[in-house]
Amino acid sequence: MEDLKAEIKNVIVSSLELEGVTPDDINDDEALFGEGLGLDSVDALELGIALKKKFGVSFSKENGDNKKYFQSVNTLTEYIAAHRG
Repeated sequence: MEDLKAEIKNVIVSSLELEGVTPDDINDDEALFGEGLGLDSVDALELGIALKKKFGVSFSKENGDNKKYFQSVNTLTEYIAAHRG
């Protein structure tokens, strides 16, 4: 799981082109949106596309649970591990 978490952090930093942020700067349980890492809805869309390309997982806009999956690296890791293509 640690390798998957590291891959997800790399995708977050590279796909969103976060300046001044390295994968090591992102805590596994830190909020990705709002007061945590500070991502917004546009970032969520870009990140969802990048995660689909990298891991073969998809997120449906009709799925109300997406917000739960995107809470932190830990929640993304659980989702991707369970739904990897």
